[in-house]
Amino acid sequence: MPFLTATNLNKSYVVGNQRLHVLRDLDLSVEQGEMVAVVGASGVGKSTLLHLLGGLDRPDGGSIVLGQSDVVAMADEALTAFRNKHVGFVFQFHHLLPEFTALENAAMPLRIARVNSGESQRRASVVLQRLGLGDRLTHRPNMLSGGEQQRVAVARALVTEPSVLLADEPTGDLDERTAEALHALLREMHQERHLSSVIATHNMHLAASCDRVLRLEGGRLIADTTANG
Repeated sequence: MPFLTATNLNKSYVVGNQRLHVLRDLDLSVEQGEMVAVVGASGVGKSTLLHLLGGLDRPDGGSIVLGQSDVVAMADEALTAFRNKHVGFVFQFHHLLPEFTALENAAMPLRIARVNSGESQRRASVVLQRLGLGDRLTHRPNMLSGGEQQRVAVARALVTEPSVLLADEPTGDLDERTAEALHALLREMHQERHLSSVIATHNMHLAASCDRVLRLEGGRLIADTTANG
C-alpha cells in the first residue's frame, strides 16, 4: 500500500479578475521508503503541490492521505501538530533564524512541540553531527556557508524523525559542487531513516538519482521519460 497518496487534487488561485488553475485532478502515490522527484517548468505548481501534501495549504478538492491520516479532513490545530511531528520540509532558501545558533535552529521544531531544551538540543546535535556540522553547533547563520546553512535546514526538517520528507528545490540556491554534496546527503538520510520523500527540482541529474521521476504538466503528474536520457 502507498504511504502517501493524493487523489483528484485540485488547486486554483484568483489572479486579478481570473482564476488560475494550478493543479487539476492530480493523482500521486508514494511508497514507504521511496524517493520521488517532481520536475517541471518554473511556475507550473511544484511548490503548490508540496505545500498541499504537507498540510501547509489546503486544496480546493481531492484527498491527501499520509499513513492512516486524512490530511485534508484535519482541523487547523490538529494539522499543525501532525505536520510538526510527521512531515519534514526543506525549502530552496534555508529560512534560518539569524539570532539563533545552528543547534538552536535545528532544535526549533522540538521546542515548538514542547520537548525540553536539553533533550531538544541533544537530538538536534546528533542530526547536525551526522550532517557534518559537529564543529558548527554554536555558529549563527551569518557564520556559515550557503551549503552549511542548508544542511542546518535539513537537520531541522529531520530532527522530529518525520515519516515524510518534502524538499522544494533544496539545492536551487547552491553552486553545482555544493548541490551535489547536499543531494548525496539527502539520499543517505532518506535511506537511513526509511523516509517517503518527494523532491521538487530543476536539477535533472539529481532527479535521475531518485527512484522515480514525475513531470508536472498541465496540472497533472506524468512519468518523465527524459530523466535518464
